[in-house]
Amino acid sequence: MTNQTVVKELNQQLADWNVLYTKLHNFHWNVKGPDFFTLHAKFEEFYNEAGVHIDEIAERILAIKGKPIATMKEFLQTSNVEEATGQETARDMVAAIERDFHAVSTHAEAVIEAAEKVEDESTADMFIALKAELEKHTWMLNAYLG
Repeated sequence: MTNQTVVKELNQQLADWNVLYTKLHNFHWNVKGPDFFTLHAKFEEFYNEAGVHIDEIAERILAIKGKPIATMKEFLQTSNVEEATGQETARDMVAAIERDFHAVSTHAEAVIEAAEKVEDESTADMFIALKAELEKHTWMLNAYLG
């Protein structure tokens, strides 16, 4: 395994987080119903967090001499996260975010494995922490969904 494998996995995360960032904004702007105030605030918290992850991942790619993908076209072609349809109910939005966080968390394992194989402990540590954060979010979203 080479450094390029780590860059490839990091770019996958970068794409997923960028699509998720837009999706979270969509949900923040369009949520309706009795849980509006709670979900509106929670989606804002999540997209602010996503923005931090996007910057950190891109900077990590640059730090290890890679090139981050940086266009919407590349993000959409690369991402495993699907865009919102615009037809989601508040409950659908929460379920979609839970699935997306779970998928991104699961893929973080590939980043960790690739980084460890080339002894890039900084990247591995970064994604171990990210995975723990996403596991907590997934648990909370599942608790909301009942």
